[in-house]
Amino acid sequence: MNRLNKIKGITLIELMIVIVIVGILASIAYPSYRDQMTKTRRSDGQVKLMELMNVQERYFTNYGSYTASITTADPAGLGYVDANSDEGFYTISAAACGGGLTQCVALTATAQGVQASDGNLTFNSQGVKAPTAKW
Repeated sequence: MNRLNKIKGITLIELMIVIVIVGILASIAYPSYRDQMTKTRRSDGQVKLMELMNVQERYFTNYGSYTASITTADPAGLGYVDANSDEGFYTISAAACGGGLTQCVALTATAQGVQASDGNLTFNSQGVKAPTAKW
């Protein structure tokens, strides 16, 4: 029999070795991917907090006080349709901090759904971020 006519292929052992190697690589890569996705989704809450804080500062300039209402129309609130981040991973709420709404407002982004295990983000009008939040 001629060597050129010999059928070539892979053995079951070779296939099993490839499957084991792919499994090991996947077990290393998937947790890193999941952590990176959590960090990416966190930026959704951070962006919305900064946007709402800018609107709160404009509100303060106009009315001499901050507001705890995000969804109520101006002048009682900020006039947003809802208090969710753009991608829906966070719900934003506002509350007085320190000396009341005439001096300080704290915005909290409460994590929702797949982001819930990451925790909440808090930021106030004095520029203080919650020490436990993962900024």
